[in-house]
Amino acid sequence: MKAKKLTHVGPGGEARMVDVSDKPVSSREARARGVVRMSAQAFEAIRLGNLPKGEVLATARIAGIQAAKRASDLIPMCHPLILTLIDVDCVPDSGLPGIRIEARVRCDAKTGAEMEALTAVAVAALTVVDMAKSADRWMTIEGVELVEKRGGKSGELRRPASLRS
Repeated sequence: MKAKKLTHVGPGGEARMVDVSDKPVSSREARARGVVRMSAQAFEAIRLGNLPKGEVLATARIAGIQAAKRASDLIPMCHPLILTLIDVDCVPDSGLPGIRIEARVRCDAKTGAEMEALTAVAVAALTVVDMAKSADRWMTIEGVELVEKRGGKSGELRRPASLRS
C-alpha cells in the first residue's frame, strides 16, 4: 500500500495550512466523546452541586460550546468555520464513576468539523477537572476520540468497534 502524501507539509517540509479554495461547500457533521474519571466522593459532590466553584456540568457544557467556536484559534492549521450547531452533553455515570462527555458539531463548509467536536470534548473535560479538583486532585481525562463524521469527499465515517475506547 502506497503511503498517503501529508497535506499539511509544504515542499520544503514546513508546516502549512491546506488550501481548500477549490473544494465544494457541503453539509458536515462530527461527533466526539470522552470521559472524566474521578473518585466516588467527587462524583457525589458534582451530582449534589456541593462544590465551591459552582454548577460543574452546566459550566463544562458552556465551556465546550465556546471551545468548539475557538478551535481554529487553538490549533494552528485548523480552518475557521461558521458552525451551525454545537451540542455538548455532560452526563454523570455512577458506574465509572465520572462524567461522559459528547459533542456534536455541524456546519456547511469546505472542510470538516472534527477538530471542533474534539476541542469541545477536551475543554469540557478540562472544565470538569478544574471545577472539581478540590474534591479529587487525581481525576483523569480518557478516551477523547472522534466517533463519526459526515460530509465532504469521504462521506460518512464511523469509528470501528475495534478502535473504541
